[in-house]
Amino acid sequence: MNTSDFSLRLLQWYERNGRELPWRGTQDAYRVWVSEVILQQTRVAQGYDYFLRFVERFPTVEALAAASEDEVLRLWQGLGYYTRARNLRQAARQIVEMGGFPTDYATIRRLKGVGDYTAAAIASLAFGLPHAVVDGNVYRVLSRHFGIDTPIDTTGGRKLFAAMAQEMLVVGRPADYNQAIMDFGALVCTPKSPQCEACPLMETCQARTDGRVEQLPQKAHVTRVRDRFFTYVYIRFAHETILQQRPAGDIWQGLYQMPMRESERPMTLAEVEKWLGEYGRLKKLCTDHRHQLSHQRLHADLYLLKAGHRPSMDGDWINETQFDEYAVPRLVEELLKCVSRNF
Repeated sequence: MNTSDFSLRLLQWYERNGRELPWRGTQDAYRVWVSEVILQQTRVAQGYDYFLRFVERFPTVEALAAASEDEVLRLWQGLGYYTRARNLRQAARQIVEMGGFPTDYATIRRLKGVGDYTAAAIASLAFGLPHAVVDGNVYRVLSRHFGIDTPIDTTGGRKLFAAMAQEMLVVGRPADYNQAIMDFGALVCTPKSPQCEACPLMETCQARTDGRVEQLPQKAHVTRVRDRFFTYVYIRFAHETILQQRPAGDIWQGLYQMPMRESERPMTLAEVEKWLGEYGRLKKLCTDHRHQLSHQRLHADLYLLKAGHRPSMDGDWINETQFDEYAVPRLVEELLKCVSRNF
């Protein structure tokens, strides 16, 4: 199959099966950009409602640029990878300083947090420029269809697939083609249990011919997952509780949480009591609540301390009705549900 046949079949499939999404059918660079940043490390099903809430609260790049970091983080709460939200706000300020959204790939690429993929997506979808996107879906479709086993996480692999993606691009329809190959990877050529029997490229798929669909694409490096043990304490005093802001240099920078200590193994009750001191009655609410990040597996224990007097701790004492004013990590959000079930 030549390039034109491969690309034509993808476009024909997309015309019949492409997803209807709220950020499609527009050439508004701001909405395209927000959607692409949200969908980094986030499934479409999860990102859909976040996108709608985000553009309702910040309908223009000027509105986003004028927002505080806490406002943006609260709206981002639950999506994870919070650096995306911080970069989005900083880039919005860059755009306002420029006098408007840049319209060429090189300038778009220089925006804070914008990499090759996002720049190509904005350039093609918003401005019709002939730049091919390369994401996990594109790697998977190209490596399987053409039987390429060059590891995608190597310099050589990235260059190879970027060149191939650009070669396959339909220059006259870059937006449609880029969305077609991404949708195809998300709906048909999926990581697990791909829909090979419904694939319009089935007869020319080299991986299917060779029986290697599940083995492609390949990576040279295996990601090691690190276990971390967190002990949280929800301190309650006269319908107030304390939240502490996470420091820079670790996950969830700038977000809020209950007082927490990390240890090499789960803390014992005696160790927690020693940490907290004589402030009141301690009760364990949750044991080994697990939360998976890309390279980390978190194990969280949660205690409730009903304090007889206000503990002397750094942080913000808030009324329990004020949680919505603070951005917290998804793990803390889940633990707070456990707290509410015990009141």
